[in-house]
Amino acid sequence: MSRFQSLVSTKWLWNCISNSNTYSSKLRILDSTFHLPKANRDAYGEYKEKHIPGAQFFSVVDCSDHTSKYEHMLPTPQEFAAYVSDIGISNDTHVVVYDASDSYGFFSAQRAWWMFHVFGHEQVSVLNGGLKKWCEDGYPITDTIESMEKETFHPKLRTELVKSFEDVEKNLVTKTFQIVDARSAGRFHGTGPEPRPEIKPGHIPLAKNIPYGTVIDKNTGTLKSSDELKKVFLSAGIDLEQPLVASCGSGVSACVLSFAASTLGKTVPVYDGAWVEWYLRSRSDQRASCPEDN
Repeated sequence: MSRFQSLVSTKWLWNCISNSNTYSSKLRILDSTFHLPKANRDAYGEYKEKHIPGAQFFSVVDCSDHTSKYEHMLPTPQEFAAYVSDIGISNDTHVVVYDASDSYGFFSAQRAWWMFHVFGHEQVSVLNGGLKKWCEDGYPITDTIESMEKETFHPKLRTELVKSFEDVEKNLVTKTFQIVDARSAGRFHGTGPEPRPEIKPGHIPLAKNIPYGTVIDKNTGTLKSSDELKKVFLSAGIDLEQPLVASCGSGVSACVLSFAASTLGKTVPVYDGAWVEWYLRSRSDQRASCPEDN
């Protein structure tokens, strides 16, 4: 590529895999598939059976803070560095992430994309359309897991990309940033169930809702055009000229909206604890459309 791109096509990736050159040797492909608990699917088991040639598995569950009571929260910079170093990634590596979700790779791949940015690595791209489009386009898959030589990754934490419970709670008063929630309309409005039985649906007061699948062109399985994405945010009541923070259920699909906004030139931090943390820590008057509070 003449310049770095955050979104790459299946054709581009296949050309890289097919051509042995200096650039492709610095490329690492990561299958970052994650499934919600209710899906009852084994992401790593699926990876072992079918993945893009050369891909390593990146687990948003394993690469997380295991001391937290909330799911797959960000690990420390040192933990992240150790994890990605073990799968052959250095600061010079161009990382391409994808996932095998039914939503054409727009679910957990963006969580991996965001994590790399949080730890100072900008050379990371998302495969447009994910594994689903890769297969539809007729490119090969394999069950061979290649071994990678360990590299050394030096992290640089970017705290401005992460929002905490305290940041969001303070914002209820200061209203310094907008919040956009990537969950389904039912979960957001309190009319549909959450995937975790102990958590009730609802949303953070004043938040707007853009279900993450809204950013996908259903005809092509790829990200919508810039003009279409702008309309998606605008129709949800989001002003892209003002500060914006993304949230969701547990910090995964929020990254889809953060990524979509990034293609429009906007940096959108993510509330890592998301609705699960908010529901468990907030007061009842800090939860909108929550059935148990009505």
